[in-house]
Amino acid sequence: MTAPIFSNHGCRLNAYETEAMKDLAAQAGLQNAVVVNTCAVTAEAVRKARQDIRKLRKANPNARLIVTGCAAQTEPDTFAKMDEVDAVIGNTEKMAGATWQGLAADFIGASEAVQVDDIMSVKETAGHLIDGFGTRSRAYVQVQNGCDHRCTFCIIPYGRGNSRSVPAGVVVDQIKRLVDKGFNEVVLTGVDLTSWGADLPSTPKLGDLVMRILRLVPDLPRLRISSIDSIEVDENLMQAIATEQRLMPHLHLSLQHGDDMILKRMKRRHLRDDAIQFAQEARKLRPDMTFGADIIAGFPTETETMFENSLKLVEECDLTWLHVFPYSARQGTPAARMPAVNGTLIKARAAKLRAAGEAQVAKHLKAQKGREHHILMESDTMGRTEQFTETRFTRPQIEGSVVFATITGHGTSHLTVD
Repeated sequence: MTAPIFSNHGCRLNAYETEAMKDLAAQAGLQNAVVVNTCAVTAEAVRKARQDIRKLRKANPNARLIVTGCAAQTEPDTFAKMDEVDAVIGNTEKMAGATWQGLAADFIGASEAVQVDDIMSVKETAGHLIDGFGTRSRAYVQVQNGCDHRCTFCIIPYGRGNSRSVPAGVVVDQIKRLVDKGFNEVVLTGVDLTSWGADLPSTPKLGDLVMRILRLVPDLPRLRISSIDSIEVDENLMQAIATEQRLMPHLHLSLQHGDDMILKRMKRRHLRDDAIQFAQEARKLRPDMTFGADIIAGFPTETETMFENSLKLVEECDLTWLHVFPYSARQGTPAARMPAVNGTLIKARAAKLRAAGEAQVAKHLKAQKGREHHILMESDTMGRTEQFTETRFTRPQIEGSVVFATITGHGTSHLTVD
């Protein structure tokens, strides 16, 4: 008998949940199984999941193959019909110990082949207590799940359900435990992070949670926030940006586009001027702030002028780390029924956006030479600055430590310290 093999697709939250599933499967005693945690964000993501399933079945012909994640939640029949698949479990079921106990007890008979309930009926998100993953220096804490918004290009609310928040007390207790274990940085993560608290008593905001963590966990050296929706940022979060040096000066913004008409067709809640104003205000409060951003190229009806507005937004918001997505129609979303842009044009526009992003990275790296940074070491020779810039050392350091160093140079995508 062998321990389960896990294959993760998609976002950081999925990766976090894969680690939690490993713990649940181990506690249940599951053996000789392959678990694929799928992503549903695009049709291409689903295609890659199916491809991975076939590959894993071929490599593990005698293992039991279990499919879960957002694609399993949104289209369970697609995976249940695959000859390679033995069981399909939904996003709620995958985080329940009873599910894994059933799978481990008697794969045939004790558990249904398809266990996918109505995700919209889920009202709570548990704070899954894992000790971080991927590095001994940084831990990720899920504080929110689901999304109440219905952007026209996005299928994720149907995979994750409505927004649910982990209570602040649970979050603080988990972070205290992680700090006691030696983690020097904690990252708050969720599907729609800035909606945290809307479903909790007295409807606190994300800024309230951030301030509470920093106040009640004084030994936490670094707190980082993952992707946010800038239009939802509250006063306390802006205050934390301005006054709390332990809150890292790096924000990833869910912008998606730079043209007002496209933003309206996406059913986003901000306009381009809102994005520019937020970036200017945040940088005024914290001059060393850097921004990442998600931007979609070739959304239906996008003209050349509309695309140019996205391209200009890169400099107008002074974005550094771009995640560029060529638009891919997702069946079941309103955008899939809108007039499409030519595929070749989409690829060309995505390439232009990526080139703009590379130019911004080059500018950022050049500006860091001679500057001093506190760098969190992810290995003995590589760490990341407060702005999440990869930094390579010629001399070994202690993994997990925070090193104060002067930047001596840079490569095409990283800084260097001699």
